Amino acid sequence: MVGEKPVRLGTETLAGRVTARSVRDPGKLFAPGLGLYNFGWNMAILTAVIITLPLKIQALVGSQHATGAFGLVAMIGAIVAMICSPLGGLLSDRTTSRFGMRRPWIIGGAIGGALSLQLIAVADSLWLVIVGWIFTEVFFNTAFSAASATLADQVPPERRGLASGLVGIGPPLALVAGSVVVNTFDSYAWRFGVPGLLLIICATAFVVILPDRTLDQRPARLGLKEFALAFVFNPRRHPDFGWLWISRFAVMFSYTGLLTYLVYLLSNRLGLTGGALTETILLANLGSSTALIASSLLLGALSDRFHRRRLFVAAGSLIIAVALVMLAFASTPAMIITAGAVLGFGGGGFYAADLALATEVLPNQSDTGKDLGVWAITNTLPQALAPAIAPGIIALGTPTLSGYSLLYLVGAAVAVFGAVFVYRITGVR
Repeated sequence: MVGEKPVRLGTETLAGRVTARSVRDPGKLFAPGLGLYNFGWNMAILTAVIITLPLKIQALVGSQHATGAFGLVAMIGAIVAMICSPLGGLLSDRTTSRFGMRRPWIIGGAIGGALSLQLIAVADSLWLVIVGWIFTEVFFNTAFSAASATLADQVPPERRGLASGLVGIGPPLALVAGSVVVNTFDSYAWRFGVPGLLLIICATAFVVILPDRTLDQRPARLGLKEFALAFVFNPRRHPDFGWLWISRFAVMFSYTGLLTYLVYLLSNRLGLTGGALTETILLANLGSSTALIASSLLLGALSDRFHRRRLFVAAGSLIIAVALVMLAFASTPAMIITAGAVLGFGGGGFYAADLALATEVLPNQSDTGKDLGVWAITNTLPQALAPAIAPGIIALGTPTLSGYSLLYLVGAAVAVFGAVFVYRITGVR
């Protein structure tokens, strides 16, 4: 039977001076449960961002205007996500529900996000897609911040590498599963609905497993100053967290921000459409997933054993850069699929220690949800900047160096900077 003990959350924090109860041992099912939730979350959000949302927008506005329209939708959604990630973390830090601090936000965000995806599925105009995507970002990012905080809540630092690795296998598996869904169903109701339903199932399983912390006292009322502080941190006082934030932003810009243009690269450069397009995406994601799962689990365990987080994050970032160079000059589906496998291997190295490193350099362990919400902005800000910047970079292409080649070469350079920046962190090896 799992025992409980009260722990102090600290003194003056955004959560207030309160007492929380946490479990001694989260049990063997916690890490797999968190990994399952991240699989469901990533399947719902990444399938939409990388496959179904671009296809839906292209169906509404036509291929000629699809790139600009997608950029608009992604930018608006990412701005909303940047607000909701830290705010959702802050609210979960202050939640006094008898069901726990994190559970209500995790399950509520899953249900709300799934319904929002259905709104996009039935949308008959670009503006309705924007409304649906705004709600999707609100619910999903609020839930993600609460779920991410459970790792710091439940797992001691020396064991977070393997747990981070289990979390890291979520994105590639999600993309494969999402690609299968897109290939299986022609209806957007199913293409958006199945990932949303699976997220609800995964979130339900996780909250049942989760021995959530509870607050014994109601925190002090949230004032305007505390609300504003939810979105910032002091990089002078917490330089390690600052360098982590910059490094992760650079890598995520290259890794996920630019992958949203893979659909357009395949259709414009290789001339793929319909089933040939979705099949190539499926095979590329399958190769990427296989490599990422293998490297994430192996390197996550090694990062725990040697407790060297920066090495794995930096190595993964450099391998991602190599894969982006391969994508820049890929001229056949086979080259795209090979580059996807290399990208997955690098992503596995990065994810193996990424979340574990973040939990070890947080500015305040008592504001875990809020601080990881600030960290999670590095997931969404690249999604806002990449669509805004990418069309300009693509337009600079020449007959000898195409716009898409230039775009992925820029991404490779940014990933290299991410590897360099992580070594500015001094408090963690």
